Amino acid sequence: MNTLKIGLIGTGFMGKAHALAYQAAGNVFDDISRPVLHRIADIDGERARLFQRQFGFASSTQDWRELVNDPEIDIISITTPTLLHREMALAAIAAGKHVHCEKPLSPTASEAWEIVQAAEKAGVRTQSGFNYLKNPLLKYAREFIASGELGEIYAFNGIHAEDFMSDPLSPYSWRCDPAGGTGALADVGSHIISIARFLLGPVTSIFAQLDTVVKQRPAYPGASELKDISVDDVARMIVNFERGCSGTIQANWLATGRKMQLEFEISGSKGALSFTQERMNELLYYKAGDDSRSNGFRLIETGPQHSPYGAFCVAQGHHLGFNDIKTIEMAEFIRAIDRGEPSTPDFREAWEIQKIIDTAVRSHREQKWQTIS
Repeated sequence: MNTLKIGLIGTGFMGKAHALAYQAAGNVFDDISRPVLHRIADIDGERARLFQRQFGFASSTQDWRELVNDPEIDIISITTPTLLHREMALAAIAAGKHVHCEKPLSPTASEAWEIVQAAEKAGVRTQSGFNYLKNPLLKYAREFIASGELGEIYAFNGIHAEDFMSDPLSPYSWRCDPAGGTGALADVGSHIISIARFLLGPVTSIFAQLDTVVKQRPAYPGASELKDISVDDVARMIVNFERGCSGTIQANWLATGRKMQLEFEISGSKGALSFTQERMNELLYYKAGDDSRSNGFRLIETGPQHSPYGAFCVAQGHHLGFNDIKTIEMAEFIRAIDRGEPSTPDFREAWEIQKIIDTAVRSHREQKWQTIS
């Protein structure tokens, strides 16, 4: 079996998710090159060494540039704060590596486009971390819509809401730094934007409102000194799709009680679909015209019939989890590298999503509808 050596930058939440996913992908899927955890980089050298031992990396380093230029590495995974993505991605591309980078790809669409151009010129494969698109039920929903089962699409209503920033005493972090882009809109909103595009296609115009609710936060944990906040906590958009329908998209990281309300409802002339990541193994389907008195949504539960669920479990109702869809994401990236085909969502798709975010910021600033350029 062929192998691909992995260089991972970052040991935080997403760094761990990447390490677990690469390990699992090589065991769950037998049609891809086997990923080998080769080197881990973190600015905290001790943390890098602990991570190396925990996951079985061959080596560790404090210098991400050293990792990027390691001639043995085939794939670079970037899981650092957004502000660092551009420099790391461009360096990895220049070194001839295939690159996976967590979302958002860059703070602005112009910087994202620079990365896209470099990758396409170099001919390397790229992937951006919109992992929720890899849920088998979302792929099924996309096929369902494309087949015409919902008829003419009337509306899309989507939200990504969590409460991890709801405590006003939660300290200032890289998420609050405007140099890294917008706040909730980019951090969580990019996921529901990616789903909207995945299911219904391009967005053409936007009217947006971005609110900064928590105006100041402690400068560091336990500090009495406060730092001003300018990034958004809540973002709301009305959007028009190229296919002719309209919808709403909301991002909120102050949504008290919500842990993963990544949710959408799509209504059409023949029916509707409803989904929430909090019940990620269930898709609700309503068929218009049913005569039953219990005329409501029917439950579609994920199972082996929804590929690649069957690669994990042969029994319906046993359910996939967050790390499983991350495993699917990495397996599809490796498969694209093996076959010399584009992966999805690649850096170009990440750029398209960032254009929507930039346009929403412009709409809020000018308080009018904006066309996506």
